[in-house]
Amino acid sequence: MNAHNAATDTIIDPFGRAVSYLRVSVTDRCDFRCVYCMSEDMAFLPKKDLLTLEELDRLCSIFIDKGVKKLRITGGEPLVRRDIMTLFRSLSKKLGNGLEELTLTTNGSQLERYAQELADCGVKRINVSLDTLDPVKFRAITRWGDLDRVLNGIEAAQKAGLSIKINAVALKGVNDGEINSIVRWSHDEGMDITFIEVMPMGDIEPDRYDQYWPLTEVKQHLAEAFTMADINHQTGGPARYVRAQETGGRIGFITPLTHNFCESCNRVRLTCTGMLYMCLGQDDSADLRAPLRASSSNDLVSRAIDNAILRKPKGHDFIIDRVGTRPAVQRHMSVTGG
Repeated sequence: MNAHNAATDTIIDPFGRAVSYLRVSVTDRCDFRCVYCMSEDMAFLPKKDLLTLEELDRLCSIFIDKGVKKLRITGGEPLVRRDIMTLFRSLSKKLGNGLEELTLTTNGSQLERYAQELADCGVKRINVSLDTLDPVKFRAITRWGDLDRVLNGIEAAQKAGLSIKINAVALKGVNDGEINSIVRWSHDEGMDITFIEVMPMGDIEPDRYDQYWPLTEVKQHLAEAFTMADINHQTGGPARYVRAQETGGRIGFITPLTHNFCESCNRVRLTCTGMLYMCLGQDDSADLRAPLRASSSNDLVSRAIDNAILRKPKGHDFIIDRVGTRPAVQRHMSVTGG
């Protein structure tokens, strides 16, 4: 069986799911050190291990030729990668030519600088990771971040015409007292918001078990303030959405732990070193950097992608377990990209 169906120009996994969405981490570096994502003294990858922007462009182009329609640029913080806009400018030429959407996930720290340029490259909507509106808590969670800078970035992005979705990680004992106000703020600003369960990835202190707040409980908490109706809203990702009657805005829930969302998974992830992960919650990966650097022809890479997709699992198996303190996956979230 070949994963690539030339007749329809799609990559099909063993469970009949078309892989049409590629998330690309362009750097493992970040200007924040969020406590659930990185350790404070992160050792970053040596430059020679990273794909160059040209290599990233070439790989993305191969995926687009194979039927990928949506690209999300992630990190680390993608906008701290030197000359990153050259990649956006190059990929923007693919929009309408196989590629339907080019987007990114960012912490917002560099948005003031890049928002207009992103819009000029055909980026229509972005995700901004923001877990609290309290400046002191924000500094505590991000260790280095400045909330005002992020809020200014969000404002610049809206001025540039970008549609914004806020991503908030639900953290027990951290932001559980303000999720209603974060929802109201997001909706007042015309932004959707998605809550995400903290994921057991990489060895990070403090103990994630204590921070784990299942979204079933988050929903119950929100239901005290909002009347929520299920809606059939799809953005191509794993979130399930409701509409809050009081605000008219959408609230999404990404629940890798309490409800795995794998049956409709259409995504694969490419790291900044050229490793392709077929599933965020599994360690199985395929090296695309070696075939990419071995030949100027794309055949080797294309075959490596096909072989990798044939190993895409049916689902992941994240478990947060009081007994087993080892994370489900040993790599940090910043390596694979959010």
